[in-house]
Amino acid sequence: MYKVINKEIETQFPSLDMAMAYAKTLDAFVSITGSEFEIVGMFGVDSVKNGLCPDGIAYDWNKASRIGATKRHR
Repeated sequence: MYKVINKEIETQFPSLDMAMAYAKTLDAFVSITGSEFEIVGMFGVDSVKNGLCPDGIAYDWNKASRIGATKRHR
């Protein structure tokens, strides 16, 4: 069994797939707990289109600009 916890509300599901599908519909920060692990976060943000995240915020993260950044800022 997997529990999806949203604020104080717990909902149980027989499979992880069903729990994650439900978590995506909530559009909120949730916790999914199983017998051996716990997953936390907002589920469903899985694409960037035209430079925007699904919630409309600009996606500007660039790996190339992060490489060696800690060495440059010392």
